[in-house]
Amino acid sequence: AERHALGTDLPLALERNELLLHFQPIVNVASGKLTGMEALLRWQHPTQGLIGPLKFIDLAEDTGLIVPIGEWVLRSACAQLKSWQIEGYAIHRVAINLSSIQFRQKNLVERIAAILDETGLAAHWVELEITESLLIGNTDEVVETLRRLSDMGLEISIDDFGTGYSSLSALQQFPIGTLKIDQSFVRDVADDPADATLVRT
Repeated sequence: AERHALGTDLPLALERNELLLHFQPIVNVASGKLTGMEALLRWQHPTQGLIGPLKFIDLAEDTGLIVPIGEWVLRSACAQLKSWQIEGYAIHRVAINLSSIQFRQKNLVERIAAILDETGLAAHWVELEITESLLIGNTDEVVETLRRLSDMGLEISIDDFGTGYSSLSALQQFPIGTLKIDQSFVRDVADDPADATLVRT
């Protein structure tokens, strides 16, 4: 019942400006300095309050709304970082998640280029996060898209790394700048020697 209700309301969320971004700091542990922000999508539902993405992203993907929502996230995150830069804040990069459906759009590179041009943000300030599962299958097409994005100056990172089936040798063919280890490996890093060894490696 809840899923059905959210599915009915989701198409209106964009029209009513109910979507918003929270920005999670990315901090260099060694220096303690802020190095960037990750844009996290939230839905301020009129009756249910603040809803996290786990409750509605699958719905957005099933209905095809993930494409316009994903573009809204890209545009809003880029515009916010540009605004911070103009105000003098030294935020080096904003990380933005791309869904697998969004990534497979034929005009993805052109759409991102248009958003960067519209917001006036240089590409090297943006890090695009994709899931490890995207690297499996249609490899030539994935490599070509990633290379085009990388050639624009965008940083590419793999999110939730370690939960899929990609090998380290397979990663060599992709222009990947960062591997984000899945939280299941990091959660107990302070207490579990095996987790600590894995993360250190």
